[in-house]
Amino acid sequence: MASAEQKASGARALAEHETDSAERHERLAGRATTEAGRDVHLRMARAHRSTADCHLASARLHEDYASRLAGWAVGTSTPRPLFMTVVAAACGTTSAALTLVGATFDQLSLAASDEPARAAQELEFLLGEGPARDATREVRAVTASGPVMSDRWPGYGPALTELGIEEVSAVPLGMVGTCVGALTVFDAAPRTTGTDTFASVADVLTRTMILTPEGDPELFGGTDLRALVHQAAGMVAVQLDCPVADALELIKARAFADGVSAHSVAGRIVRGELRLE
Repeated sequence: MASAEQKASGARALAEHETDSAERHERLAGRATTEAGRDVHLRMARAHRSTADCHLASARLHEDYASRLAGWAVGTSTPRPLFMTVVAAACGTTSAALTLVGATFDQLSLAASDEPARAAQELEFLLGEGPARDATREVRAVTASGPVMSDRWPGYGPALTELGIEEVSAVPLGMVGTCVGALTVFDAAPRTTGTDTFASVADVLTRTMILTPEGDPELFGGTDLRALVHQAAGMVAVQLDCPVADALELIKARAFADGVSAHSVAGRIVRGELRLE
């Protein structure tokens, strides 16, 4: 809780600094002697105000998280709140997942607010289709609901429906020229994902918690890392003398057939308890 409060305080301090910078450029724009000089300062002011808004939004997320932790500390019989539950609430839902991808758009890690979100993203990883995958590859927002989900994703759509999820939306995470993952929400409140709110939350996560030198460990509380899966794929590739990509697909297929996570299958392979043929 103290860590969350400290992050919130730090974010508000950064927002104040950016606001001061914006006001300074606005004053300089007012004293500029040329139109070009005025435009430069106004552009700088807008950039600083945008960054200030981002830090303020980050502060509110951390403050909400600190509040939830405080409530949890009073009665610890319930599981410790995850930061992603705060992200989900900010997006107008109780179920959200954040997926980070590598250069080839393979999932590197996953953070989820609840089990339905985690299960949905695991299905996307196993089946190789879904909203986060499309959002990262196409670098655009993706939304589908009802029968459209099955039409767009023949494997993933019906599986999502079986989980009781009727609508899904995903937006890419990244700056210009860079896409590092996607934020996905399930059964969000009406008009939430169709507004700037959803994209704004994704922007805050990207600029203040993901694309930073140190990252933010709170964001990844309860994260599933795919490193073990890729390690197992390497082992299977050697055992079967096949490409690593094919070995990875074998692991995914086994996990899907057994109704377990790829991480679970990978663990058995690495420990020598399972050998794929």
